[in-house]
Amino acid sequence: MSDKELERVRYICSQLPETSEKISHGEPTFFVYKKVFVMFANNHHNDGHIAVWIPCPSGVQAELIQTVPRTFFKPPYVGVRGWVGIELNQISDEDLSFHIHVAWELTAPKRLLHKHSTNS
Repeated sequence: MSDKELERVRYICSQLPETSEKISHGEPTFFVYKKVFVMFANNHHNDGHIAVWIPCPSGVQAELIQTVPRTFFKPPYVGVRGWVGIELNQISDEDLSFHIHVAWELTAPKRLLHKHSTNS
């Protein structure tokens, strides 16, 4: 496992309200309440990716993959639901943080979104 890449993801997720981490399907997975917003994927089924899988807004997945195919890919299982894979060694901390924040906002309960936006 790429400890450095996992620590990048863990740090970003830890900055978001009401998040937790646990192992799910053999990988570190990040939740807001009981809903997944980031899945760490360490060479899943030997696919060669050290990545995260995250939900993205409707219609954005294809655009990201087409525009920057070295960084973004359609992950197995959740890709059909519009999630995107992000190759961690191909993205800056700033851009990774942006995408994780968007994933959190898509997943968090509305009351938490309201609370978070009024405290920001």
